[in-house]
Order: sequence, then C-alpha cells, then structure tokens
Amino acid sequence: MKIGNVEIKGYAGLAPMAGVADRAMREICREYGAAFTVGELTSSRGITLGDKKSAELLSCSGAERPFASQLFGSDPQIMAQAAKKALLFSPDFIDINMGCPAPKVAGNGGGSALMREPELAAQIVRAVVNAVNVPVTVKMRTGYDNENINAPELAKMCEDAGAAAITVHGRTRPQMYAPGVDYKTIERVRRSVSVPVIGNGDVTDGKSAKYMYEATGCDFVSVGRAAEGNPFVFAEINAFLSGESYTPPSLEQRFSVMMRQIRLMMEYKDPHIALLESRKHTAWYMRGLEGAAALRRMCGEIKSIADIEAICEKALEQNRNL
Repeated sequence: MKIGNVEIKGYAGLAPMAGVADRAMREICREYGAAFTVGELTSSRGITLGDKKSAELLSCSGAERPFASQLFGSDPQIMAQAAKKALLFSPDFIDINMGCPAPKVAGNGGGSALMREPELAAQIVRAVVNAVNVPVTVKMRTGYDNENINAPELAKMCEDAGAAAITVHGRTRPQMYAPGVDYKTIERVRRSVSVPVIGNGDVTDGKSAKYMYEATGCDFVSVGRAAEGNPFVFAEINAFLSGESYTPPSLEQRFSVMMRQIRLMMEYKDPHIALLESRKHTAWYMRGLEGAAALRRMCGEIKSIADIEAICEKALEQNRNL
C-alpha cells in the first residue's frame, strides 16, 4: 500500500493512542512488525502557541518510520499553521483526527465533533493539504452518533479535498470502544473512495485482522488497544496473514521487552513521569498471568525500576509453566 508517495509494507500499523503510544512504545511496536506508527494526539492550537508539551508529542526517531504526526482542531488556518510546524519534525505524513470522542477534544469542536460539520472538516483537510508537502490522511469514526452514520460521505469529501488515505474506527462517538465493530460502514467507505482505506477496531490478532480485511475490503488495518503490553501482536498478525508459523515470546522475553520499553520511556521523557506512566504499561504486560490481579495492584505502586523488577520476579515465580 502507498499513502501518497510513502510505501507501507506489512499488514498492520499502530493506531494513535493519546497517553499510551509514546515514542518508546512506537519504536518497540515497529521493531516487532508494525508497518507504520502514528504519534499521540496533538493540539493544533497548542503547537501554534509554542506549547512545549505539544512539540514533544511531535518528536519522532528513525526507528518509528513510516511515522505520522496526528493533529486535532477545528480551525482550518490554525490546523494549517500547526501542520507546517509539525514538518519541522519530519513526519512521513500528517494525520487529521476526526474520531476522538474525548470531551476535551470533541467538546471544543475537534475530533469526532467534526463529523457533525462535514463542510468544515473538508475545509480543514484542504487547508492542511495546501500547507504541507507530505501526504495528509484522516481518521474518523462511522459517525457522530447512531442517527448520523456519515463516514462514507465524509470520506469522499475528504478525498476530494486532497486526503491521501482514510482510517475508519468502526464505531460512533458514543460507542467509544464498545460494542462490536460496524464492518459494513467501513466497507461502504471503501466503496466510496479511491484512496486507501485503513480498518480500525477490534483487531487483536491474525484471525481478527484477516476478518477485517475480508469483511470490509480495506487496504490495511491498524491495531490500538491490543498492542498495549503486547507489541508482539504485529509479528503474530504478519505471520498469520503471510501463512508463516509464529512462536510467541517466552515470559522472560516478554518482560525483557517490557523493561527495554520502560528504560526508553525514561530516556525520552522525565524519568519520574516515565515511572508513573510505566505503571499502566507494566500492568498491561501482566495480562493473562496467574495472579494478575495482585500483580496489577503492585504495578499501581511502582516508584522505581527495582519495583518493576520485583514484579517481574514474582510473576515468573507464579507462572513457571509459561
């Protein structure tokens, strides 16, 4: 698949996840087969006002590429200015968020709120496309709510405005991340545009990725929550869809990768903040283990690398058979 002039190889990319898919996680996922990565949701207004935190969210390394900076906002000119500033970090493409359901985003007219204003959404795409020299993509939901399922129509308007690819999360804004995915609407989007369509939602392994491809006719898939504590999901998907065998990592290997991810977090951001954020990442790596509930409670009290190492030792002791 190509997004504009950017070649995408593989079967699944890492979806953007604010507060989760930071630079460390993106690098690890790419290492295990993610075809592309998307940065954390970044405020266009924050970028144009010179906000340091917003700028940090745009930084990327060669290990994350192909990489997209993801922006949100509701003003075409501010979005265009932000996209120009994002180019200073050399993203491979710019992704416009029209799917975030969070009140602090949608409540201010950005994210999924743009699905209620398709003309404005198209103006934003056109303004950003005219402002940058890299491909511009759009991520949306099936609709703002069940009474307004307009992704096929909005996708076409975005394509006409210059979008190089469309990602569709198969749920409406109120549905957040449940119930199941609306594959039919993603399939309708696929038929409504000629640019690549990326299916998103409930892709958790090779079998579900294959179903997303077959049910929607999409050109690619992206993985979000299933990659939390499990960067290996990309290797499993790639193996399944290419007909190759796959051997899951041992528990020791799993924890080794987790420790490397956390050390990278501490290298890329304030170490204290990284340790606090490591609590959720460590808890995700404990999923499915014997005694997981007690281990997760320990994760909530992490204050040092030594605490994480102790959790790993306890988990290994309780799960010798894995």
